[in-house]
Amino acid sequence: MIESTALPGVVIITPPRFGDHRGFFSESWNKRKLESEGLFLPEFVQDNHSLSREVGTVRGLHFQSPPHAQGKLVRCGRGRVFDVAVDARKGSPTYGQWVGEELSFDNGRQLWIPAGFLHGFMTLEPDSELVYKCTDHYAPECDGAVRWDSCGIAWPVDDIDPVISDKDAKAQAFADFDSPFTYEA
Repeated sequence: MIESTALPGVVIITPPRFGDHRGFFSESWNKRKLESEGLFLPEFVQDNHSLSREVGTVRGLHFQSPPHAQGKLVRCGRGRVFDVAVDARKGSPTYGQWVGEELSFDNGRQLWIPAGFLHGFMTLEPDSELVYKCTDHYAPECDGAVRWDSCGIAWPVDDIDPVISDKDAKAQAFADFDSPFTYEA
């Protein structure tokens, strides 16, 4: 199942699961099935896997600038996260707007985040794992971040101090961000 979000281009994908008393089976990625439903995604060249130990860990908001901008197909392999995309494309009618989706091992949902969007997440359970496909290889010279609390995101865990990296703590505010992305209608 493919669902639209408030940000055109960002979609929720929920692959079917087939279960019995042993557990379940699911095709987490099937290009042919998605294309038969009208969703054509770029080629993926890299898979990433992260583990966040504590509830309230925030990673992001991250991006890779052109010429190595990345689209990401994100899912939660264990635990539960609140995953976020922020439109960072200059000239976009939804520039600066965000969508968030709970991704969990239990719900099997995935979020497609095209290049030109910032990406981040907050863990909602301990030992949460994020697994995601990328459309370009990691390029340190193109790596960037915007401060997680500068886009007006309604993070679901607000009664704790988030666990963040030094890089994310020092990231620029969205208001100061000179986006390298341009909207193409």
